[in-house]
Amino acid sequence: MNITTKRHLSLLVFFTVTTAIFAQQVGSNSPYGRYGYGLLSNQSLGASEAMGGISYGLRRSQQVNPGNPASYSKLDSLTFIFDLGVSGHYASYSDGLNKQNFYNGNLDYIAIQFPVLSKVGASIGLLPYSKVGYNYGQTRSLSDIVYEEVFRGTGGLSQIYAGIAYEPIPYFSVGANVSYLFGNFSYSSVSVPRTATGATIGEEKKKYSIRDLKYDFGAQVTFPVDKTSSFTLGAVFSPKLASTADVYATEMMFLSDPYTNPYQNPSEVLRDDTLSSQQFQLPATYGLGVTYSNTNLLVGLDGTFQQWSGLDYPEVLDGLTPKNRFNNAYRINAPEQNTWLTRTAVIFSAEYAYGPVFPTGIHIPMSVFTIRLPMKV
Repeated sequence: MNITTKRHLSLLVFFTVTTAIFAQQVGSNSPYGRYGYGLLSNQSLGASEAMGGISYGLRRSQQVNPGNPASYSKLDSLTFIFDLGVSGHYASYSDGLNKQNFYNGNLDYIAIQFPVLSKVGASIGLLPYSKVGYNYGQTRSLSDIVYEEVFRGTGGLSQIYAGIAYEPIPYFSVGANVSYLFGNFSYSSVSVPRTATGATIGEEKKKYSIRDLKYDFGAQVTFPVDKTSSFTLGAVFSPKLASTADVYATEMMFLSDPYTNPYQNPSEVLRDDTLSSQQFQLPATYGLGVTYSNTNLLVGLDGTFQQWSGLDYPEVLDGLTPKNRFNNAYRINAPEQNTWLTRTAVIFSAEYAYGPVFPTGIHIPMSVFTIRLPMKV
């Protein structure tokens, strides 16, 4: 077995193991993931994420950028890039009376980029699309019975992508990604009596899985200013995805909390239904971005629009209708990177998101300003 074959087999094994890890991790503790597909992930990797999440106009020979597949052709014929990202999260939630802290660690992504032919580059990898992870509740009373109502959810979507880019003429490149989108979701509400002795615990649960193909198309045009500086304009489009999946709905009674004792048998089954061929849709995405770069400076601006409004999603999962379930989403990213002392870069970035996607027909604006000091290695 030659060295090339061994490398390919090693990468295949690594990808298989990583896919299994991606499929099982939750990576979120937020009640905001209760609706839709959970908290949406930005399709950007390490250096791009450090730049405030821009990707559409980002074109660098030493960076994997699946946010715009047209960027793969920038890679020279002697370069092979392997990129893996992990992250840690801390969150604190308070309702004015109670406070709870959460810690999370995740394998965020894995990506490989390599040349194919002259002016042709390719990339494969694993990326998160969304994350669901929450566990919250409140105390209620009914007649003389006091009980705790707890809502729990786990899951999310991940994508295995393969992409290719071609530069048919100087300074112009086109590319495309094909992704296998997969994930499992589980939502449950549990009623735990606190005053009634010997009372059983009721759980209502809904589960489903999604398996489908997703497509992304991109283009980039570079306008040289001089030998060391240029502008790059990038655009991406992802068509709407329509999928079907079975939803499994159950209502069961248990002698103890099924969350802390998941392997127990129910004492009573009130409902066990399979809702076949339920309609799920993901939005069309439009993105436009521009960057200016020279030896020491990189400035960029990205704008994203996702057409969520009116998409199909099973009413049995949230009790909402297409008119009041999703809002269209808008996002603007504007970073600036200045390199100094040859190995250190200071990055200023601003982000404004009109969303995220919540029910009730209300957009929730979100703005973020950050300063980062990543080290070049």
